[in-house]
Amino acid sequence: MSPPHIVVIEDEAVIAASVAARLRSEGFTATVAGTGPAGVDLVERLRPDLVVLDLMLPGMDGLEVCRRIQRDRPIPVLMLTARDDEADVLVGLAVGADDYLTKPFSPRELVARIRTILRRVEGRRDRGAGRVRLGDVELDRDARQVRLAGELVHLTATEFDLLQHLGSRPGVVCTRAQLLDKVWGYRDGSGVRTVDSHIRSLRRKLGRDVVRTVHGVGYAADPS
Repeated sequence: MSPPHIVVIEDEAVIAASVAARLRSEGFTATVAGTGPAGVDLVERLRPDLVVLDLMLPGMDGLEVCRRIQRDRPIPVLMLTARDDEADVLVGLAVGADDYLTKPFSPRELVARIRTILRRVEGRRDRGAGRVRLGDVELDRDARQVRLAGELVHLTATEFDLLQHLGSRPGVVCTRAQLLDKVWGYRDGSGVRTVDSHIRSLRRKLGRDVVRTVHGVGYAADPS
């Protein structure tokens, strides 16, 4: 079995070379592109297992790159951003990024995030079938589709996994740590803001009532 292939789209040559070298030392195959258009071409040609994508790129920004590489097939994306700006993060997640890291980041954390995302993608194939209904929202686990009042709503893969986890146990409060463990596979407590950002994105797409905040504890799907 060939090792997972990672495409790194990063215009800072030192960072790109460092990331690629670390990935290769961890057993991955890594290929680098230095601009947005070159990254899109590389992904379309190589069809990698995951993309590490910088938000700020010459020629085409990371958000547009993410949109384009997601057009034909879902592909895991770990987005890199130099700014811990919530608006940027929310937009990045909305266009298909699975997770994000803020620069500067440790190579160890980068590799850990990549491995976790790849495990999560593999695990999606083994999730249970059937339908889940939350008020006007219906999840079709077989087709991995969500409808709101009968109308199809596009969710990213991670948004779907998060809603499915909450929706399969309506009314049960899940802490952020539990969601990070069960949905993202992070067991070290990192990524709390990732949960909050994905919840905000779900509410924006499906309405504020689909997920209830339990202050000081976590979140629960509304079964009504």
